[in-house]
Amino acid sequence: MNSQRQPASKGGNGTSTVPLIARVISPFQRFFATTAASGVVLLVCTAVALAWANSPWAESYHHLWETLFTIGAPGFSLTLSLHAWVNDGLMAVFFFLVGLEIKREVLVGELATLRTATLPVAAALGGMVVPALLYAAVNASGPGAAGWGVPMATDIAFALGILALLGDRVPASVRVLLTAIAIADDLGAVLVIAVFYTSSLDVNALGAAAGVLVGLFVMNRLGIRRPLLYALVGVVLWYFMLQSGIHATIAGVLLALSVPARTLISEEEFIEEATESLEAFRAADVPGNMVMCSRGHQEALLRMECATDAAQAPLQRMEHNLHGYVSFFIMPLFAVGNAGVSFEALGAAAGSPVVLGIALGLILGKPIGITLASFLAVNAGVADLPTGVSWGHVHGAAWLGGIGFTISLFIAGLAFTDALMLDTAKLGILGASVFAGVVGFLLLRRMPKGVAA
Repeated sequence: MNSQRQPASKGGNGTSTVPLIARVISPFQRFFATTAASGVVLLVCTAVALAWANSPWAESYHHLWETLFTIGAPGFSLTLSLHAWVNDGLMAVFFFLVGLEIKREVLVGELATLRTATLPVAAALGGMVVPALLYAAVNASGPGAAGWGVPMATDIAFALGILALLGDRVPASVRVLLTAIAIADDLGAVLVIAVFYTSSLDVNALGAAAGVLVGLFVMNRLGIRRPLLYALVGVVLWYFMLQSGIHATIAGVLLALSVPARTLISEEEFIEEATESLEAFRAADVPGNMVMCSRGHQEALLRMECATDAAQAPLQRMEHNLHGYVSFFIMPLFAVGNAGVSFEALGAAAGSPVVLGIALGLILGKPIGITLASFLAVNAGVADLPTGVSWGHVHGAAWLGGIGFTISLFIAGLAFTDALMLDTAKLGILGASVFAGVVGFLLLRRMPKGVAA
């Protein structure tokens, strides 16, 4: 994306011809285009949820999320609470985006080859296994045993947001490495949710979901590329997954795997088509005529649009289009609906083995697991540190991996049915995530620029 600002055009009297509304909203557009923005919005929504849940209007907070909503037509409808629509419905879109990112990384990104994938996958495994073991060591025989998956997750939005705040002090390769680790971590979290947080199975609904999934892959093989069609069939897949007993959000990841990732034309073909379109556009130019009045211009533009569409894979287009909605609507709404915990639970949290296990997992388990697994992979000769990345960078990024938040809160909601235990778990997640984020920021901020591996 070109970050250079273009000068505003001037009217005859020297004043800017840019509309007032554009000048007013442009600073906000620039802010929301930054990586750090989604983390800031999440932080604000978390603060709103905490303030609301501890205000005189706390009852309205809980009542709102318990409100039932029905979607559908007479004879076929689905009724869920607002909280369930967010956690089971909108979060399926979040996991769909996660699935698209995983597929892209596996096909063309840091996970595309065994050599490049070894380091982030090893780091992610270490960052999942060690926190889970530390949690289990404290809670293995207690009522909080089911929460072992809570400290395994990394919140990529907050982690990358903190890296963005550090600017060019941290090499870009650190951001790439942390992104790859978080994506591999997300894949692990999806598997954990699907395998270990499924209470019971409806075989008929699961079979129907499998049939829909096969249909999606057939659509892919037939060359169907319309995102809307995949979305519509994806809703059907989500419904059957919801009825099956496997958490409905897994439908988002499965849908992402079926989305076409191939382009219709090659880079050379696109360049040739684009060049010919521009030449046709120039040839149709008539002085004094507006572009929208020229048939030649419109045909050239349509040809260019078709070429651009053919050169973009549906996966890339959908990933790009969804990022804003997920970052600035779904995740903030999830934060408001799940981070609202009463401070009355602080007393119970102080001596809670659940909180201790989460804190040990996110604050110790993540940094130790990610750093140690990375060290072992590199020293075993199966992986290399990226150019410009030192072990100090890896250790600092490993602390940022201890920011659990979104998926940690999500897994906590699946693991704990007791309201007090869930509230204490949320406090543990929030506290440990803040601590890990601050330490990671300070460690990376102290790193000198240009440190080599």
